[in-house]
Amino acid sequence: MLGAETRTAVARLAAAVLSVKPLAEGIAAPVRVVPVARSAVASSGDLAPGQRRALRALLTRVARRAGVPGLVLSSEDEFHDLQVFERVVSERLALADVLDSVGVVPVDRLAEVDKVVADVLADTFEAYAPKQTVIASDGTPLNVYAAGEGEETVVLVPACGMPATLAENWIRFFARGRRVLTWESRGLFGIAGDGDEYPTDIRAQAADLFAVMDHYGVEDAHVIGLCGGAAIALVAATERPSRMCSLSLWHGAYGFGEDYPKTPHQQGLIELMSAAARSRTAAQAVHAAFCQAILTSTPADVAHLVLYPYASAELLYRYCRLNLEITGADVEPYLAKVEPRTLVVTSHDDDIAHPEGSKRVADGLPHGQLRVEPHGDHISLFTADDSLLRVAEDFMRGEPPHA
Repeated sequence: MLGAETRTAVARLAAAVLSVKPLAEGIAAPVRVVPVARSAVASSGDLAPGQRRALRALLTRVARRAGVPGLVLSSEDEFHDLQVFERVVSERLALADVLDSVGVVPVDRLAEVDKVVADVLADTFEAYAPKQTVIASDGTPLNVYAAGEGEETVVLVPACGMPATLAENWIRFFARGRRVLTWESRGLFGIAGDGDEYPTDIRAQAADLFAVMDHYGVEDAHVIGLCGGAAIALVAATERPSRMCSLSLWHGAYGFGEDYPKTPHQQGLIELMSAAARSRTAAQAVHAAFCQAILTSTPADVAHLVLYPYASAELLYRYCRLNLEITGADVEPYLAKVEPRTLVVTSHDDDIAHPEGSKRVADGLPHGQLRVEPHGDHISLFTADDSLLRVAEDFMRGEPPHA
């Protein structure tokens, strides 16, 4: 029987493998994995032949059971030859960290590994918020997710191009006594084939909100827009305001008709997106530069999720077309038409989406309330603790903002 330490190490590995599933699916298989420690910037050292065989068998078994095919154990001296996303996967799996605990799992004990993986699968995001497919009004297929139960419904409008699991903290928080719905951006998550084209304009993306609500039979909901999803939610609020009990817009990246303040990150990203969105050939040409730019600004603890839309030139092309429609949409004409009471949140030091955009949106809303946090941005938003999420909850309840 596997010892407690070994079971814990296998469970950690299974959870890590599951966490890289979106990125691994975005990379053309096989995905080379080098055994490094999580904090290492180089390989962990040579493995003995027996260790290598055992680790390869374990990785293959766990990956197969977790539904993440294509992970291939590679030699330690290949670390510096890995492409950028393979490095992210290798560092996330941190196979060197499990070696001492796992040792050499005998072949006749691999069935016990399956049981450990099954226990981990039972508590995954997709077990908690099962995925379904919805066809939007214009025929675009969408991955949609639902969790929790209750009289009230919260709909999270996702950050453009991000896997739904990135918002898992938000979903689990609001699913305590409520129903929570979300989806993944159109055309980006395994349901569209290469060469397929779907509408990308912001009003088409806003209509997806109502397609998700209709699919689950939800008449009205509290709507929370995160990052690029804030602009989508804002536009949706002008289309069918009676279906929104409240609206919260968090660290939105907004466009206006004339020049407006942008952070250096925004400016550089928009320039690269404009180039990549011209054609698939153009996306291929700038893909490497895009990857390097985004990798240097992405914290390691979320890199395996945030980097998904950059995993291939095809994904980059689709993502840039969607995101440019969000950042390039002039939200000014929509503001006066937003009827639901609205909370707009930014921070003093958001260096990704300029806080002046949020302030301008809040000023233009008939029922807008601005909240400026001391710190925060697009990325830290997804690792926020409950105290920040209670700000949104208090607003939905109509209570004074949580301190």
